[in-house]
This record gives sequence, C-alpha cells and structure tokens, in this order.
Amino acid sequence: MAQVAQAAGVSVMTVSYAYSRPERVSAGAAARVRAAAEALGYPGPHPGARSLRRGRAGSLGFVLGEPLSYAFDDPQAARFLSGVAEVCAAEAVGLTLVPTTGQDADAARVADAAVDGFVIWTTTDDDPVLDAVAGTGLPAVIHAGPRRPGLPYVGIDDRAAAAAAGRVAFAGARRPVVLGFPLDRERRGRVLRGPVVSDVAYPVTRHRLEGFADAWAGAGGRADRLRVAVCPYNSAADGEAVTRELLGGNEPPDAIAAMSDELALGALRAAGRAGVGVPDALAVTGWDDSAAAGPAGLTTVAQSLRDQGARCARLALGTATPVAADHHAEWHVVHRTSTRAAT
Repeated sequence: MAQVAQAAGVSVMTVSYAYSRPERVSAGAAARVRAAAEALGYPGPHPGARSLRRGRAGSLGFVLGEPLSYAFDDPQAARFLSGVAEVCAAEAVGLTLVPTTGQDADAARVADAAVDGFVIWTTTDDDPVLDAVAGTGLPAVIHAGPRRPGLPYVGIDDRAAAAAAGRVAFAGARRPVVLGFPLDRERRGRVLRGPVVSDVAYPVTRHRLEGFADAWAGAGGRADRLRVAVCPYNSAADGEAVTRELLGGNEPPDAIAAMSDELALGALRAAGRAGVGVPDALAVTGWDDSAAAGPAGLTTVAQSLRDQGARCARLALGTATPVAADHHAEWHVVHRTSTRAAT
C-alpha cells in the first residue's frame, strides 16, 4: 500500500479507502490509485486482512461430519444444505463446508475455519468436532443431535414421529422390518433383532429406532420379532438391494418402516420387481415427504429439512432469536396407498 500511495501521490489511508470505502475517495484520486496499483502489480488488500479489520469473516461454516461429497450425494443433507445456502444468500455471506472424518485432525480443521458461526449436521455422540466447535466460542447450532449444553438444537421429535409412522406401517403386521441408517461410522450393512439402541452412535438413528420399537410394542409385538436392516448409505439403491434380500429370505417382511423416502422408494421398487403386492402383502412407510413420495403413493413422515436448515443458519448468524435451547420443528404423517388401513 505504501508503494502504491507513493506512486499515486496520495496517502496510504487514501489507498485503503479506495478499496474498502470508495465513496470517501474522489474519482481522480481513485483513478490514480488504480493506475499505480496496476503498474506495480498490486492486487488489493488480502481478504483475510480485511476480515480481521472488520472483525468478521463473512462466511458461515457448515460442519458435515462426513466426507465432502456427502453433502451432494445424500438427498437429505442436500435439502438441508439448500436451506442454509438460502439464508446465506439473503444475508450476503459465504458458506464454508467443513467436512470431518472423526479423526484428531478434525478439531484443528474446525479451529482454523474462517467463519462467523457454525451449523453442525447430525453426527455421533462422541464426535470430537462438537467440543472443537464449542471451543471456538463462535455461535453454533446443532441439527438433529446430539445435544450439547449451551448450543441450540433444531430438529423434530424423531422418537414421536417414528412411533406415529410405525403405528401405520405395522398395522396388521407379523414380520415387521425397520429399514434404517448406519448405526456408526463403519456403515456396516446387517440385520439385527430386538433392542439395538445401546449400539447406536447416531442420536437421530437411535431415536427413530426407539420410536419404531414403541409402535411395535404398542401393537402387542414382541421385541425379538422386530428386525432392523441397516443400510450402509441413504439411497434408493441400498433400500432396493436390502429389501430384495429380505423378500427372498425365509421370513419375508410384511411391513417395512424406512428412515428415509429414498430407502422406502427402493423397497417399493424391490417389491414391484418381486411381484409382491403393496400394501396387501407389504406395507411401506418413508420419511421426509420428498418430491418423489407423492407420485409413488408413499405414506411418509413429512418434515421440511430445507426450513430446518434455514432456521439453523439464522440462529448461527444471529438473525433469529432462539425461543428456547431446543427448537422442535413441525412434522406429520402423510397417509397414502403404500400402507394398509389401521385395524
């Protein structure tokens, strides 16, 4: 800046204003500054330096808890992220994706992020990134758990929603199956029976399993008769593959409660290809009420991940005042043709 100022015949402050507050510099002085800067190859103040002077980074951090591609490959994460991005655009701030892997380096990555606050996508109970985010002292919001003292939480009551969906899915069923998310970061596909809550690292998965178990118990079912088929990834392809294997086994399910519409749509596709009638032979429920759920006739839990993402972003940016430490978003069950009438 000093060299530009000398070449342009102005003060260093004038050079600074030419970039940061151009309305305070005359047109002639600004032109001399630009000409001198071009001649000297000076690109202007570094964005990081400007951020330090302003006391803010001008960006919101989105802590993913997964590889970076997950934000674009997982439909639920993508819908949530679109809500975050919508608020960032409205507030004229950037969006910084902070992927984590559950390793020690995650804490340093969070600490080094040049952001004004964090939105944390649902993660495991023991994820060290939670303490790392709290350690920055910046505003932060957790979506769908786990809860941490002092950090706002946004999400639906997953246990209650699962219980409501389960009551519809399991009506008249004898061989129910929950088509579920991974239990931990290993993402191992497997089929389990009975209570599995103690083995679940993701709160969102644990709470939904609890709700489905509540529904089955309320229908008079034995805990060891409820199977949980763990899908490695949230995709229709995984839902179809797992359901195809179940339908071809010795104990084909007559009801499937899926933790996402993607898994449920895969289950419907597997049933169609196997010639299994829906809902008479197999009832299916999903979760989220995505755009494809209606045309497929899928009974599902309706929630707006986009709205929840926007809520999280506003809280983290300080443009929304939290009414409580926890914010439970709205949800309801949408009844369509993939389930039987309640008995």
